[in-house]
This record gives sequence, C-alpha cells and structure tokens, in this order.
Amino acid sequence: MTLAIDVHGLNKHFGARHVVQDVEIQVEAGHICGFLGPNGSGKTTTLRMLCGLLTPDSGSGTCLGMDIQRETAAIKRQTGYMTQRFSLYDDLTIEENLDFIARMYGLDRRRARVEESLERLGLKARRRQLAGQLSGGWKQRLSLAACVLHAPRLLLLDEPTAGVDPKARRDFWDEIHRLATAGITVLVSTHYMDEAERCHDVAYIVAGRLIVRGTAEEVVANSGLITFQAEGPRADRLAEQLARAPGVLMATAFGEGLHVSGTDRAALEAAIAPHRQPAYRWTEARPTLEDVFIHLMGEHPGDLA
Repeated sequence: MTLAIDVHGLNKHFGARHVVQDVEIQVEAGHICGFLGPNGSGKTTTLRMLCGLLTPDSGSGTCLGMDIQRETAAIKRQTGYMTQRFSLYDDLTIEENLDFIARMYGLDRRRARVEESLERLGLKARRRQLAGQLSGGWKQRLSLAACVLHAPRLLLLDEPTAGVDPKARRDFWDEIHRLATAGITVLVSTHYMDEAERCHDVAYIVAGRLIVRGTAEEVVANSGLITFQAEGPRADRLAEQLARAPGVLMATAFGEGLHVSGTDRAALEAAIAPHRQPAYRWTEARPTLEDVFIHLMGEHPGDLA
C-alpha cells in the first residue's frame, strides 16, 4: 500500500485555543477519504497544514512522499486545494479564470490544458460566461476545473458541495470518482452523510482530535449503537417522550416513522416496550452513519465554537 498522506502528531494553536490536537491520518494513494466533523472541529485547519498553507506547531509526516514541514512548496505544486467559498474572479469568464490559473502555475501547453479542462468538466458551452453569473453548481465545476488544471496528485476539498442542488452534487461526486480511478488521492470534508458513504473510508474529527477511522460499514459496526424503528400512523409523535426514557440516546422522526437508538439493548427494549402496540410495527434496523456521528458528538462535545 502506497500512502499519499502519512502524518503523525499534528498540532496547531491559535492563541490559547488548541485547534488540532495530535492528529494522525493516513490515506492510500488513489483513495477518497471523507473528512467529517462538526463546525469548528479542526477540519479546515488540518487540510491547510497538509497542503502547506499553515505550518504545524508540531508533528511530522509526508504528503506525496514529501515532508510537510520542509517541502511545502513542492507539495503545493502537486496539490489542488478547493476552499469552502468560491475563490475565483467574478469579473472574468470561465475561460479567462482557467487561463489565469494556468499562467500562475507557469504551465506549458496552456491553451491545450484549458481546453481539456473545459471539455472534461462540461464547461465548454459556457466558456465566455462571467464566473460571477454562475449558479452554485457551475461555480463548483469551475473551482474543480481550476484545482485539477495543473494535474495534481492530491486533491484537498473543503466542503465543496455546500449549497448546491442534489443533481450537481451527484455529478461532482461522479467526477471525483473518475479522478480517483485515474490515480488522484482525494481528502474531502463534508457534512452530507450520503457523500461520506461514497468515500472509500472516513475519518471523524471533533474538538481537534481524530476519534474514528475506517470504512462507513466499519464505523457503523464498531459504534455499539442499537437501533429500532417504528412504523405506523404518526409514530413520529413518540419521539419527544422516548427521547427522555432511560437507555435512549436518540429518538428521531422520519416522516411518520421513528428511529430509537441506544447502546444498552435491555434498557432500549424496556423503553420501547410500552409502545409495542398493534398500531406500531417495531423492527431492529441498521444505525445510519448520521446516527453514529451524532452519538459521537454527544460523547465528545469538546469546544465546537
């Protein structure tokens, strides 16, 4: 196994706040790793340390085989970093933005590279449209085109699909998988659990600490959560009552249905026993990835400011 990212003991302070605490993460080359966690948990800071935009206070390791402390300039040249906010020029066209990026990197075959990028991301018909006039989904495509223009080996994507419609999100993820198939490694932060499940594996960070690592299936299987679901007319009305019952960690309505989760099977079954009525059909269900991460947030509240 070749590791594109292999870092240990990363720490970063901003004043008195310890934003990233002893983070260790490895990502295999050509894999897509979902980087998850609540707002303020240290995801963006970690991504910026990996690509050389921030210097760790301590820690060691490599990105693309290069030292994250001493070879940051070389790492930047082989990494594409997509920020949370659209960061290209609104008053330039799509084509002009890409040409500017190509000039900034000093790329050879500049016109050909821009043309290839326009074709690959489906931007050719809009090449003369001003970036500031694009919808969120098209801005996302342009940002990705700019990230891959210099043929990076690593992509760091910081909540790239926030605020775009489901079709645009799906198209974006199809492109990410095509890039991974071509050998590019992707570390992507997201709050969408359906996107996390499309990753090869996930890492969960809270209050600056990496606390869970594995495939989505492994994370759910190792969570210790037990979930029962109720179906029936307005079963969702039981949520508030069951949320207060001993042994119940979460009671979540899904339409007229209800999911009830906990880690103590006996206590959980005792909590739902009074509601095992003919009107409701109770079955055991697989916890969702969202269930697991909400549970982890409760176990590791930390400082989520």
